[in-house]
Amino acid sequence: MSPSLLALSYFLHLVATVFWIGGLVILTVLVIPEARRTLAENPALLTLMTRLRKRFVPLSNLSLAVLVATGMFQTSGDPNYEGLLQFNNEWSVAILLKHVAVLGMVLIGLLLQFGTIPALERASFLLERGKGDPAEHEHLRRQEVRLTWINLLLGIAVLGFTAWATAL
Repeated sequence: MSPSLLALSYFLHLVATVFWIGGLVILTVLVIPEARRTLAENPALLTLMTRLRKRFVPLSNLSLAVLVATGMFQTSGDPNYEGLLQFNNEWSVAILLKHVAVLGMVLIGLLLQFGTIPALERASFLLERGKGDPAEHEHLRRQEVRLTWINLLLGIAVLGFTAWATAL
């Protein structure tokens, strides 16, 4: 495997990780809590949250595609890789656990993108026009927060499993 291509693959993999997991950290730990504190009952909060989601989701989806492509390239060239579904060494177990965590992140992301977020945006739209149910909106908002935190914890697990595999 060409060292230049491998270096490019690592670079793209790291950049995609920063966008996906770093974006989750920044939004979950800093931006969303402070926006909620600052704007509280202001209708601009609903608009801000919708705009943040619309900016982050395409970046996270692109990051996932880059991670899959570069990860497959890197795995095939790793001396610890013994073949598909071969878990005969500690490295392959760490990579398996990493992929389970990534799969969890993907599933939660899909649930958020195609379930919770569209329902939350509908509820926000109705609330902005005085026709929505505040209790339903609050339930969906809490669900979004809970799923986002689970996603963030899985992202941290991905980083931990990556560190474990890299150390071997």
